[in-house]
Amino acid sequence: MELMSKILEAAKANRKKIVLPEGNEERTIVAVEKIKKEGVAYPILIGNKEEILEKAKELNADLSGVEIIDPDTSDRLNDYIEAFYELRKNKGITMTKAEKIVRDPLYFATMMVKLDDADGMVSGAVHTTGDLLRPGLQIIKTAPGVSVVSSFFIMMVPHSEYGEEGMLLFSDCAVNPNPTVDQLAAIAIATAETAENLCKIEPKVAMLSFSTMGSADHESVTKVREATAKAKNLRPDLLIDGELQLDAAIVKKVADQKAPGSLVAGKANVLVFPDLQSGNIGYKLVQRFANASAIGPICQGFAKPINDLSRGCSSEDILRVVAITAVQASMNE
Repeated sequence: MELMSKILEAAKANRKKIVLPEGNEERTIVAVEKIKKEGVAYPILIGNKEEILEKAKELNADLSGVEIIDPDTSDRLNDYIEAFYELRKNKGITMTKAEKIVRDPLYFATMMVKLDDADGMVSGAVHTTGDLLRPGLQIIKTAPGVSVVSSFFIMMVPHSEYGEEGMLLFSDCAVNPNPTVDQLAAIAIATAETAENLCKIEPKVAMLSFSTMGSADHESVTKVREATAKAKNLRPDLLIDGELQLDAAIVKKVADQKAPGSLVAGKANVLVFPDLQSGNIGYKLVQRFANASAIGPICQGFAKPINDLSRGCSSEDILRVVAITAVQASMNE
């Protein structure tokens, strides 16, 4: 967990305002107490203040000094409504609709990030990924030069020889159900950049398939093959190779047999899955069978950091994602 320790220290060194719209959710309240005490960020909770403080009391959690904002009574509500209306009026949004939408905690929190009243947002303990992505794509939108928002997990596998001393990045495991060739190439490049900038490792990106270097032919294999070629063409400076079966990607003996000469095979630390089904199944298999820590899903590609949580997350998971979100915000400065 050395990487997570470094991320926590980086977050503490440049504390950011991170808004959590699920303000009365128990794990969130427990996490916010830790975040405040450890100085990881300046957490902001969204919701009814009396309800949140009553829930905190039941949990024996100290929220003194934590900012709690109720959208219905906020002095910024009208500003957010007007800004959202301007963003969406060409999509048929009226001022009346804008007022109703922005009072929703997820939309209110996203507007806080949009208008720089918060540096990032973390949600998903009770909301779905779609619930988070919808306001994110409508309000925050993608970063310049980025064509698709995707996600990654940081997988920490104890006592493992694979990846970067047991650490691997898995992508995309939460956002894009069936990425196109262009999207898959963009996901590979984005995750490689995340490995460099957030995890501080040299990325070795494996484009996963049930085929290795032409051992099988199928339209799904062709997609991975074409995405690999496109990613290499766009970023020849990155180590990206495929198509590779999982064992060829991470096991040297298998790589020597199936993909001799590859600079990635047998050494991959970034695994790009061909679709959401395989990515989601893959990370959960590793998490359960290898007793691995799965940090995420973390979003990449938004103009400002907003991040998702697994609905099965713990309060410690929330703290970690808040720290990562804070570091992402620092990287955008």
